[in-house]
Amino acid sequence: MTTPATDLPTVERIKQRAKKLKKELGITHTKALEKISANYGFQDWKSFQAELKKNEHSNLTTPSPTTEFVAYDDVEMSFQDFEELEQERSTDFPLHVKALVAENKKQLTKLGVEYSIFEPTITGLKKFILDATQPVRTHFELENYHFYWEQGQGPEHKVKTEAFFLTDNETKKTTISLYRPKTKKGDPRMWFRGLPNFAEPGDQVAIIVQSGAPYLVNLSTTKLTESLSESTSAINHFFSQLIAKKSSVAEELLTKLKHLAQKPFKALRSGDTAIGFTLESMLGIEANSSKQPDYKGIELKAGRGGKNRTTLFAQVADWDISPCKKSAEILNKYGYERGEDFKLYCTLSTQKENSQGLSFIYDQTKDELQEWHYKSELVAVWPGTLLRKRLKEKHAETFWIQATSEMINGVEHFQLISITHTRSPIASQLMPLIQSGVITMDHLIKRNAKGRVSEKGPLFKMNKSDLELLFPETVKYQLLNIEG
Repeated sequence: MTTPATDLPTVERIKQRAKKLKKELGITHTKALEKISANYGFQDWKSFQAELKKNEHSNLTTPSPTTEFVAYDDVEMSFQDFEELEQERSTDFPLHVKALVAENKKQLTKLGVEYSIFEPTITGLKKFILDATQPVRTHFELENYHFYWEQGQGPEHKVKTEAFFLTDNETKKTTISLYRPKTKKGDPRMWFRGLPNFAEPGDQVAIIVQSGAPYLVNLSTTKLTESLSESTSAINHFFSQLIAKKSSVAEELLTKLKHLAQKPFKALRSGDTAIGFTLESMLGIEANSSKQPDYKGIELKAGRGGKNRTTLFAQVADWDISPCKKSAEILNKYGYERGEDFKLYCTLSTQKENSQGLSFIYDQTKDELQEWHYKSELVAVWPGTLLRKRLKEKHAETFWIQATSEMINGVEHFQLISITHTRSPIASQLMPLIQSGVITMDHLIKRNAKGRVSEKGPLFKMNKSDLELLFPETVKYQLLNIEG
């Protein structure tokens, strides 16, 4: 792996330089980018841009390890134990370590795998205990694997299931313990038997749930791109089976569409809905009130259009649990005059306060995204469950079908050309990406001269170049000249 350079600028900064160079030399923006890329030792702008983005992803802050089990007296601690506690990681990892983990996380997303990450600590490995952090708990719930909130406190309510350590050499069976100790809060804990032989303090360990069992991959010691290209790797075998299981419906649908693409087929009705209705009928999909045909969970859309995936979704706060009860209240408290309008147009992030003093805090304990004013006054609240649900609603797994229309003997016929297969986003990574600042939100509230308040958002957004952190790889199939 190429070790990321620590002194590379951002993509945005390079584009600004290219704009300046374009004016100075009287060349196109594209040539300016190519010239700057060459100065940094890259063949072209595409390869330089990929390296810059990889570098930016490597620079995302790694969340600090948690030792809540010490704070709530879940374990007995000696004087030496407390000395070791002082040695727990308090700074971020070196860039080359973060780069490996970042690339592995992108690979998991590319495969369309839901996952969560935990970091074993010095104290945790010694005391055989791990905090089940909110991202882990959310992941377990998304997979219908375990619900800590249903679980009672104490050893009599402890749950044990089988789990597996995944390496290139083997899939090793172990046991996971899931429990809530008899302490004041009873915060969720977990433990994997044999973990000290699989991971060291500070390692970033991914959990993937398959067939009701957690599988662990050490992202700090594994390079997934190499593992997945090695035919004898146990990691490759595991993911091949997982992907085959996930893609069985898509393969079934693709086979049917390839058969339909062998020749033009007659439209069964006229108008804008003709192709959707015809496909629905020919695929044996029962008519329903849904706006789009749905084949066993996969939406069918004829023609992709110019969809802009920079905006992930729009979602107002949960007003029932928010101090401000509507967008107009937020506008009244934090808005500003602009011409004849009174507005609040601003971007919110977890990384810093904006010019209006507004910023986000992700409360892991409550799984809530909270909007604060100068970190002293709570403004609005978005439950994590609400945001994950909205993300899934807006980005369902979809076959975008390209087709042409022609008249044969006075009757409209359709010819299927190609399919673009987009898969659902990795919902377990939504809140971590908001927490790291990759996903931001725009307020777009204004009151016009007539006193009418309008809200175009709030819009949750991310850069197009960061979509690979949330969305699996898109696949395109050409249907013409393909045997069914």
